[in-house]
Amino acid sequence: MKCLILAAGYATRLYPLTENFPKPLLTVGKKTILDWLIDDIDASGLVDEYVVISNHKFAHHFDVWASGKTQKITVVDDGTSTNETRLGAVRDIQFAIETLGLDDDMLVIAGDNVLDFSLTKFIAYAREKNSSCIMRYYEPDEKKLLKCGVVTVDENGKILNMTEKSPTPATHWCTPPFYYYTRGDARRVPDGIAAGCGVDAPGSYIAWLCKQTPVHAMEMPGKRYDIGNLESYEKVQKEYQGIC
Repeated sequence: MKCLILAAGYATRLYPLTENFPKPLLTVGKKTILDWLIDDIDASGLVDEYVVISNHKFAHHFDVWASGKTQKITVVDDGTSTNETRLGAVRDIQFAIETLGLDDDMLVIAGDNVLDFSLTKFIAYAREKNSSCIMRYYEPDEKKLLKCGVVTVDENGKILNMTEKSPTPATHWCTPPFYYYTRGDARRVPDGIAAGCGVDAPGSYIAWLCKQTPVHAMEMPGKRYDIGNLESYEKVQKEYQGIC
């Protein structure tokens, strides 16, 4: 299994911290955000390569970081240098798959979130379901729902419908940026793009895919810290106590 890490954003809301430095390499406690994620996932023993998808501006920072890791880490430079010219998450996924010739099951994650639970639980869930999967959590704030992917699921967790940033969210089930693609569904990313799925938000591909084949949504078993601005970064620095 491969793990694709989305790290090609420019994190403009975190300036000046991220004006010349990538958000996933900011430290939380004694580790970078990426180290928290990869060290946890590696405990599953199922991932044989981590692929960090970067923009051109920050790729060298990831190269330096990867050189000190024991896991097999490949940094892919998507060639963009500004927020205005970014490819978007779904096109970045396609770019990495095609550039490296990847053909495997894939864990696809945002590289700028900190979790207090192990992603190995999500991997186990996906392997049990034998389908592509996402996670979901209950979001009571209706204003926040407008900025999220939102899913409707049946009693077995199968996705009935998914929307990204809908003005009229159907449920309070919000989707964080953590995905599991089966090998077959990873091959269909170009089909989703050709069919007109959105390319900016990574969940847009799942919103298309769940209409083509069964996709399941696991209820998130803990808390996610989304580091979107300086205030949230300061908050996670004070509150985060590691993975339970």
